[in-house]
Amino acid sequence: MSNNLDTYIAAYGDNFTFAFDNNIMLNWYPQRIMTLCDASASLLELGIGHGFSTNRFSQYFSRHVVIDGSASVIQQFQTQYPTSKAEIVERYFEHFTSDSKFDLIVMGFILEHVEDPQVVLQRFKQFLAPGGRCFVLVPNGESLHRRFGHAAGLLDNMMNLGQGDLELGHQRAYSCASLTQELNDAGYKVVRKEGLFLKPFTTGQLQQLELNEDITRAMCTVGIDYPELSCAMMFEAQVADA
Repeated sequence: MSNNLDTYIAAYGDNFTFAFDNNIMLNWYPQRIMTLCDASASLLELGIGHGFSTNRFSQYFSRHVVIDGSASVIQQFQTQYPTSKAEIVERYFEHFTSDSKFDLIVMGFILEHVEDPQVVLQRFKQFLAPGGRCFVLVPNGESLHRRFGHAAGLLDNMMNLGQGDLELGHQRAYSCASLTQELNDAGYKVVRKEGLFLKPFTTGQLQQLELNEDITRAMCTVGIDYPELSCAMMFEAQVADA
């Protein structure tokens, strides 16, 4: 990971331009993973980020270890969730070591940040228990609203990083095809592909509509079946030779 992680802390607050999208997606996917997984499982989570998933997971799974390389992000989480049961390890992903094997690994919006996704993906295979499941989430550069923007002549290249991406420290964009290739190259087989938040318009336009929670939940529910069009993607993978 980059050595200046703390410089992106401002983008992890409610004043961030795309906090509306983040609040929807980051509240949705932890519940989705918990629906798919048994509470008795042990979980290794990469990154605290906004803290939504870490707080939820720590209340559900039998053991929950989370790794983060930013002291500021960790402090922010501990201030916001002082009773969290998560075991927090302050370390860069590339330097993490453990004698434990985990039933689940969650890389929630991580691969777009790291310098070399292959290093992270291949390293963490060793921490998966036999038959273990790895959930990988990334933004979708070819989402429906970006496709609309491209077709309207507002976006030259859908895979270009926008201002919000740069504020969050993103180093790359993914499509459904490129995320599949990334995981295959690292020795994983993809067993599930889901979309996260089927977003038809820009964030500003959606906010002007003042949609109720039932509608935004429906956008997430319908998005499950359309990973190639959703705002983000959630892939479940297993070690290919396991």
